Amino acid sequence: MHPNPIYRGEDRARNLAFARETGFGTLAMNGAEGPLMAHVPFILDDTGDLAELHLVRSNPIARGLKTPQPVRLSVVGPDSYVSPDWYGIDDQVPTWNYVAVHLTGVLEARPAEELPDLLARQSAVYEGRLAPKAPWTMEKMTPEARDKMLRMIVPCRLRLTGVEGTWKLGQNKEPTVREAAAAQMAAHGFGTEPALIAALMRGL
Repeated sequence: MHPNPIYRGEDRARNLAFARETGFGTLAMNGAEGPLMAHVPFILDDTGDLAELHLVRSNPIARGLKTPQPVRLSVVGPDSYVSPDWYGIDDQVPTWNYVAVHLTGVLEARPAEELPDLLARQSAVYEGRLAPKAPWTMEKMTPEARDKMLRMIVPCRLRLTGVEGTWKLGQNKEPTVREAAAAQMAAHGFGTEPALIAALMRGL
């Protein structure tokens, strides 16, 4: 997380809403030989106290969950390079604007019998965003294929102890300067969804 508090002003509710809507992040846990990382879809409960996910059984993080472990789930949103020329004022430097939320907590492996329900709820959330498409369900799989898949993955639950967000959108610039940069970013920026970052900058 960026240390400047000017980029850390969003409240817990907005940070959670961003994480919930994104639904995908990088899970990090300490390992014996260094950090372990996995890229995972997840669902977040209504209160923002629990995130649920699953891991392939052979994943090093899954193998390390013989006991609950402290982890961090990094959820990254849009980003864009910012050229100093775009501000229209002197003595600026290149930077990068972005949105990122970190969910900190304790991750535990859950009993295998919880897996079908977790997968059903996860797919229902994601498929629900594709309406009016008829949702996919596990009932579309043959029993043999479904059972093989279930044996390969582990249900996990992350109990959150902290939520932090960085919304680096040029808050340290005057509105006219920020608007000038946003206009150039929307037209010429590169990164992940620079036009969306530009819109967020204009919305400050």
